[in-house]
Amino acid sequence: MKKLFKKKLMEDIQKEAARQDTNGQKPDQYLNDHEWENLLFKSHDYRKTFYVNQKSAKKFCFSFISTLVDESVLQNNALPNLLEGDFHTIADVKKLLPIADVQISDKNEDIETKLFNGYVLLTLENEEKYFAFIAAQKEIVRSVSQPEVEFSVIGPKESFVESIDQNLNMIRKRVPVKELVIENYTVGSISKSGVAILYIEGITNKENVNTVIQRVKEIEFDEITDSSYIVQLISDNQNSPFPQLLDTERPDRIAAILAEGKVAILVDGSPHALIGPTTLVEFFGSFEDYFLNYLLSSFFRLIRLFAVAFSILITPIYVATLSYHYELIPKDLLSTLITSRREIPLPPILEALFLELTIELLREAGARLPTKVGQTIGIVGGIVIGTASVEAGLTSNVLLIIVALAALASFTTPVYRMGNTIRLLRFPFLFFAELWGLLGIVVAFSFLLTHLIRLTSLGRPFLEPLYPPRVTDFKDAIIRLPFTMQYNRPQYLRTENPKRFNEKKAKEKKDIDE
Repeated sequence: MKKLFKKKLMEDIQKEAARQDTNGQKPDQYLNDHEWENLLFKSHDYRKTFYVNQKSAKKFCFSFISTLVDESVLQNNALPNLLEGDFHTIADVKKLLPIADVQISDKNEDIETKLFNGYVLLTLENEEKYFAFIAAQKEIVRSVSQPEVEFSVIGPKESFVESIDQNLNMIRKRVPVKELVIENYTVGSISKSGVAILYIEGITNKENVNTVIQRVKEIEFDEITDSSYIVQLISDNQNSPFPQLLDTERPDRIAAILAEGKVAILVDGSPHALIGPTTLVEFFGSFEDYFLNYLLSSFFRLIRLFAVAFSILITPIYVATLSYHYELIPKDLLSTLITSRREIPLPPILEALFLELTIELLREAGARLPTKVGQTIGIVGGIVIGTASVEAGLTSNVLLIIVALAALASFTTPVYRMGNTIRLLRFPFLFFAELWGLLGIVVAFSFLLTHLIRLTSLGRPFLEPLYPPRVTDFKDAIIRLPFTMQYNRPQYLRTENPKRFNEKKAKEKKDIDE
């Protein structure tokens, strides 16, 4: 209790000292006065303390936000030197302090920015023009853990965290070259979020870099809390359901795409980085593919692409066939379908919508509930509702199997944002299948293909290498060829250095080894 009382008493004394000096006048009359400080005094975590140097009797003041500042830095490194050292000007203070990051400024607009970034404002008596900022940031960050969204059995087990400095550290360790350029910008009129744009000088096309920089600078929004905001604000077509920037939580993936000649975007406070330009096929390739043999990774990519097509089309094909095209069903299967639908009162479209919406409800419920409860809801809910709907005669058991397989196939998409897009696409295809049968599916596919052909990512074609067709980029698209055959960087990136390694030297070395 005595310690708490003493601490409270010291805080009261400091607050009182912040408002008046020994003569009953505001200290701000001899120290820099700022209009915004009146607002800061309303906050309990704003501190303004005054001290006197023992040698020169020079008065100085610390102003800082306690929740952002590590006060031990002031108590151990700054305050003893300022109380006992000999100084008369701000320039002397910088030489006196054993702190690497001490900045001198004469711009009042820097004060607010620095204070809210964990700096301490130092002002001196009778020196109103210049002041100093002392770096004393309090770092409260989550420790590096395994990737949760892009988990892989083989390969590194590090993922990004919410600290942009920690994320840049993990990237720097993997790309230890001087050509790696990191440009910092601030976005959000309220959040003042830090955004880092990364690229490798001499490889990345400057046009791609300038496009990203220009769009980031032009962002007009008040609160940027995550990289998801950046995706929506700088995308080429903000009305498209397709993500036009690839997001990742893996620093090893960022290192790999930087070497390819792409641009990476990191946002302070976000554990996900953005990659651009990107293409549609990249969303169906897992980064774990590069840790496996090229035959295995190619096979798994083809499986994913087939699963995506199956997930989108199988339910619409069921509706179209039962509504318009009975003649396409084999006779042996037709009897099974007739038996399963004999007592179903609903038409195929309503039956399919009922099951599809049920699956979506179970997904959302499982995602929003705690992990253990969510898993239970997904498993038990699916079994109970599926069995009950068949027994009640609301849906057929054949369609129940089809919808369950379609939902399972959609889970094979390795990128969460693209998985959400696949979930959405099934519903337009369902409605077109109900209107015109298989012709409706072809019409819906034509609309989708037209949209994808017109779509771009940072000005680059989104459907590449399918359209425009580029044979060289097929080496790492639908299938993955061996690394020894991927001596060119992606052609659509228009990199300044298109060669990843010398092909002739690689072949000579291979011949010598053989």
